Amino acid sequence: MSNNDLIVSLDIGTSKIRVIIGEISNGAINIIGVGSADSDGIRKGAIVDIDQTVQSIRNAVDHAERMVGIGIGEVYVGITGNHIALQSNHGVVAVSNEDREIGEEDIERVLQAAKVVALPPEREIIGLVPKQFLVDGLSGIQDPRGMIGVRLEVECTIITGTKAAIHNLMRCVEKAGLKISGLILMSLASGMMALTKDEKQMGTVLADIGAGSTTLAIFEGGSLAAVSTLPIGGDYVTSDICYGLKTQTEHAEKIKLKYGCARIEDAAEDQKFKVMRVGSNMEKEFSQFDLANIIEPRMQEIFQMIRQEVKRLGYHDKINGYVLTGGSVSLPSVLPLAQFELESNVRIAVPDYIGVRDPSFSSGVGMIQYVTKYVRTRGGVGPKRAPKAKAAGGGATTESKPGIVEWFKNMFKEFI
Repeated sequence: MSNNDLIVSLDIGTSKIRVIIGEISNGAINIIGVGSADSDGIRKGAIVDIDQTVQSIRNAVDHAERMVGIGIGEVYVGITGNHIALQSNHGVVAVSNEDREIGEEDIERVLQAAKVVALPPEREIIGLVPKQFLVDGLSGIQDPRGMIGVRLEVECTIITGTKAAIHNLMRCVEKAGLKISGLILMSLASGMMALTKDEKQMGTVLADIGAGSTTLAIFEGGSLAAVSTLPIGGDYVTSDICYGLKTQTEHAEKIKLKYGCARIEDAAEDQKFKVMRVGSNMEKEFSQFDLANIIEPRMQEIFQMIRQEVKRLGYHDKINGYVLTGGSVSLPSVLPLAQFELESNVRIAVPDYIGVRDPSFSSGVGMIQYVTKYVRTRGGVGPKRAPKAKAAGGGATTESKPGIVEWFKNMFKEFI
């Protein structure tokens, strides 16, 4: 197995940190290793304790390394949060070749021109998503390479984030002994895994319902049109169970996963379980029906907030369906409840790979697919995975490659 056959994604979530190792063989992806660890130091999707987050990342990486028996030196890191913003921009350049044939250099120049935008001092560009290219006024071009023209333009979406959030995330990963191959917007990665080409074209909301937050990504016209983050997720359901059954958080989470049901009408009254209550050494018996009476109102609220946010963003009448992913949609009966509350077509996206067939792995698997399709095919910007790095504590690299800043600068290549 050569180093270049492997891609490692790092998904830093509120409840879990997941490391997924993908092996690329003849263009096909095989998931060969998965590591996960409880996420300490993250609250509502934001890093609140650097040291705890670093330790959690190390635990997840160790778990994945033990599974496949190799060292992990570099990772692609997913980034999300309410600090992410999108803005449209336009770039124009003159074609430089004497024969007026558009080449890679022209595309790079026009995308660099599109990145010239006034930003507040606390924000920086994470990436750029071209919507279309124009050659001498002809629009709707996805790949202008090889075409003849004098004037090359691009209409694109610029992804920005706050410097503090970006640098804190990078700091945690680097302190864990890893090198960052690139930052990838989780909404783009999840969309890569979860949505079809037609869904992106016709107008679809991708709702990633995690533990501490819910991330919405609206795709329209074939590209990412809007993103938003709601500060609510599965942890709120667990908290409700804590108060409702008067038990500890740890017990409430286990009960939710084992006996939870999102709709009261689908719950079974004859399915019983016992709960150790706070301040008592006695157990009390409850049914799945009792539990569903606690879970359903909170899940209803989450879906109602999703619908209201889509309306606030101005896409309510443009949406033809919703796709759900994230760990919190694994509860039984979530789908019919979502269909009722959202009053639309709804489906749940699950990765189709052995070992990760769970909505909670959608983002991590999506990053591997994203890198395989858009990054590695361009050459020179893919990760150099290294068993050699294990002996050097994960910090060594096998060969020189562009740093994270260069990776950002060349991110345009992912979309052409």
